[in-house]
Amino acid sequence: MANKIEVKELLDAGVHFGHLTRKWNPNMAPYIYMERNGIHVINLYKTAAKVEEANEALKKIAASGRKILFVATKKQAKDIVADKAGAVNMPYITERWPGGMLTNFVTIRKAVKKMTSIDRMKKDGTFDTLSKKEKLQVDRLRAKLEKNLGSIADMTRLPGALFIVDTMREHIAVKEAQKLNIPIFAMVDTNSDPREVDYVIPSNDDASKSIEKVLSLVTSAVAEGLAERRADKEAEKAEKEAAAKEEAKAEEEAKAKKVAALEADED
Repeated sequence: MANKIEVKELLDAGVHFGHLTRKWNPNMAPYIYMERNGIHVINLYKTAAKVEEANEALKKIAASGRKILFVATKKQAKDIVADKAGAVNMPYITERWPGGMLTNFVTIRKAVKKMTSIDRMKKDGTFDTLSKKEKLQVDRLRAKLEKNLGSIADMTRLPGALFIVDTMREHIAVKEAQKLNIPIFAMVDTNSDPREVDYVIPSNDDASKSIEKVLSLVTSAVAEGLAERRADKEAEKAEKEAAAKEEAKAEEEAKAKKVAALEADED
């Protein structure tokens, strides 16, 4: 990664604060540094290493053209996730997780298509022919679909990975991703089970400052991956254009030779 993860920055953001010791999950023991005043303190050196590991993988997924679906429905994470994921053009779920979002993706796509067809009705004038009551019903349906599925409207296939804030709260999303072998990246607090996650980022998943810090780091990696993809596409395009020019030049030379040969024969 271009940017080394600074432990001091994680400390300043309160990423090290875990849960009360009585609420801990013993599987988080390797990531716990100590206990202070009945609260577990997360080892930020391990957090920094895990963020870098996750970032390398996220960068590759973004560079491959696959989408990373960000999931966070808790109040203190919603706006941050919508802002950070939206900035790198990645889909996100910040309202209720729609059951079957991954395992029944076909149905979800149908709901998205319904939303698109309502938009088409409004553009082509069909909407104006409806009665006042029908218009109200259609608008309500559109608003509901937008709220639940708005950010995933452009997601035409299953995501390449999930990034989750609070795996305990988003346990349904975790189960669906596991069922389909979709890699899970997550902020995992001391009360959660890290064994459910492919890329564990041991961190405070309750404080908005901590969530914002971790999300800033991971979305920067996603942005790097997208930039690499754009650069590769541009290089590929330039190569094709150069090859086309060479081909055209060769054809012109071949034509010129034919003409010269014909002229020589006439002489």
